[in-house]
Amino acid sequence: MSDWDTVTVLKKRAPKASTMKSEQAVNAARRQGVQVDTQLKCRFFPGGAGSNKQHVATKNTAKLDRETEELKHETISLDLGKLIQQGRQGKGMSQKELATKINEKPQVITDYEAGRGIPNNIIIGKIERALGIKLRGKDRGKPLQPPGDKK
Repeated sequence: MSDWDTVTVLKKRAPKASTMKSEQAVNAARRQGVQVDTQLKCRFFPGGAGSNKQHVATKNTAKLDRETEELKHETISLDLGKLIQQGRQGKGMSQKELATKINEKPQVITDYEAGRGIPNNIIIGKIERALGIKLRGKDRGKPLQPPGDKK
């Protein structure tokens, strides 16, 4: 019965990477005194992205720092705002009434009259038709010609 003294292992495979990462394998390695290096990684963002680091300098930071031009939206001119205001007051309308007539919010009319509005030809066209004056082109402030009455 000496066969029991020798043990033959057939096809012993190395543990898979997934089993080495399991919590049981990590705990067993810790018990044996092996140094274990653990890193928390997000599977959706390889490379550690999404780890909630808020103050990390990106490669574009230096490029943004070198940028000297201040970027702003183009706003309408103050004289256009004055034309809208004069036309509205000439018709005896409030800003809210004009806004309701052109299906926009009253804040849009306020911004346009104060020169803070972002130019939108659709809105300017609605205001032109509601007030009956031209707000665009070379003859600004003149009465708007009804459609079909071109000279």
